[in-house]
Amino acid sequence: MMFKHNFKKVLSATAFAVALVVAPAANVSAATNDASSTQQSATATSQDQQASQDQAASQSSAANQSSATAVSASSSTSTSSATSTSTVKKTTKKAKKTTKKSKKKSKKKAVKKVAKKTTKKKATKKAAEAAAKKAAAAKKAAAKKAAAKKAAAKKAAAAKKAAAKAAAKKKAAAKKKAAAKKKAAAKKKAAAKKKAAKKSSEKAAKYWIAMRESGGYYTARNGSCYGRYQLLISYLGGDLSKKNQERTADRYVYGRYGSWVNAKRFWLAHNWY
Repeated sequence: MMFKHNFKKVLSATAFAVALVVAPAANVSAATNDASSTQQSATATSQDQQASQDQAASQSSAANQSSATAVSASSSTSTSSATSTSTVKKTTKKAKKTTKKSKKKSKKKAVKKVAKKTTKKKATKKAAEAAAKKAAAAKKAAAKKAAAKKAAAKKAAAAKKAAAKAAAKKKAAAKKKAAAKKKAAAKKKAAAKKKAAKKSSEKAAKYWIAMRESGGYYTARNGSCYGRYQLLISYLGGDLSKKNQERTADRYVYGRYGSWVNAKRFWLAHNWY
């Protein structure tokens, strides 16, 4: 009766969880009682074979032993109940601690995850900004390069145009110079030709007059006139040489008529010059 009473008390105090712990202890107590009963039966069988005088003593001893076993079982049950209560408390405390620790860990993990996500987001944003900045710089550099290329092309075109203009100018100048040179050469040639013709005419006119005046002799004399061109002896200044006669005749004709041709023309009109 004591065992059952204690078992119910334990169930009401520790609920269903404690009952799971206490139940094995009750089974242990029952097993102990069964072992005690078996021992008593063996003892009784042995006592039947002994003397009748010892039977009373043995029965008394068996009763005392049974009482001791009952008390021991009751004590074991109380101890087991107390141990079970303590174990439940420890388990509950450990479960709460574990739950608290788990919550704290989960919270910490969640915070860490959020921080990691935020960091990743910031890094992604920063990378996107850097990429955009790099793209803008590349675009700017490309535009600058294109502008420089365009300017270089424009400059090259201008230089080419200037070179072509200079070449055309130089060519025109060379052509003009060549034309001028050609014209000058032609003029010079014409002048030379004219001069040669004049010289020839002069020579011919001079020869014609000499033949009419003296027959071409440097020693011919007609009164006060002497030589090839029948000049006054006073004009020759006492020098009757051929060279002096030629020089004096040219000086006289060019001084009086301007040329032998004109002198010839005058001679034809007056038969003298």
